[in-house]
Amino acid sequence: MPRLPDLPPAADPRRGYTQQEILTALRQLILDGNLPPGTGLPLREFAKLFDVSAIPVRESLQTLIGEGLVEHRANFGYTVTRLTAGELRELYVVRERLESVALAAAVPRAGAQDHQAATDAHARLEHAVLHDDPAAYNRESRTFHLALTRPSGMARLVHMLEYAWNITEPVQPMVHVSAADRAVLHADHSRQLAAFLSGDADALLAATEAHHARLNGVVAGLPTDRGLFADPDEHDIE
Repeated sequence: MPRLPDLPPAADPRRGYTQQEILTALRQLILDGNLPPGTGLPLREFAKLFDVSAIPVRESLQTLIGEGLVEHRANFGYTVTRLTAGELRELYVVRERLESVALAAAVPRAGAQDHQAATDAHARLEHAVLHDDPAAYNRESRTFHLALTRPSGMARLVHMLEYAWNITEPVQPMVHVSAADRAVLHADHSRQLAAFLSGDADALLAATEAHHARLNGVVAGLPTDRGLFADPDEHDIE
């Protein structure tokens, strides 16, 4: 059982944690990188942590399996999903395609609140770069990209994009790249933001294409000796 940060208190301490609260907490622990790929998720330990029976924990883990964040193996139990290096690269290609479609639709629909949300997310990215905070950079990069796509009005497509993004989050890709690479990628974000704010869809798509080309190269260079990735033959998951 890894050392976990303090959990948020239950909304109603008299009743304890609800199944939805457990699901939200477990999901956030994984998305924040507190449970790295391959981490075991023992039912009894988590039930004790939340002071509940194993049933709501199991239900939450089953939901997270459907979201791609958790996997289950017979005689082994629940673990945080591990991707192969090839699967991670594949998901980045999927994200690129979905994002491009959403961005083209988002630009003409975006209003002042959308522009402010993207600007605020970019400012937090800037702060992460300046203070060399890779975990914050990884987190805020997701927030920034989704801020650009949500105005598209294409809820199902954005949901698919978030799903594809979720599956890659246990790896925490931007935590494992150099500060110099993060700075270069952030310069791409600045060009994306400028195009988004000016309403120039063509410039935004061009900046995004260049960003993803650079990003794919960075992802391909992630270390393979730190337990981040599964071996290609580790696919006997139930």
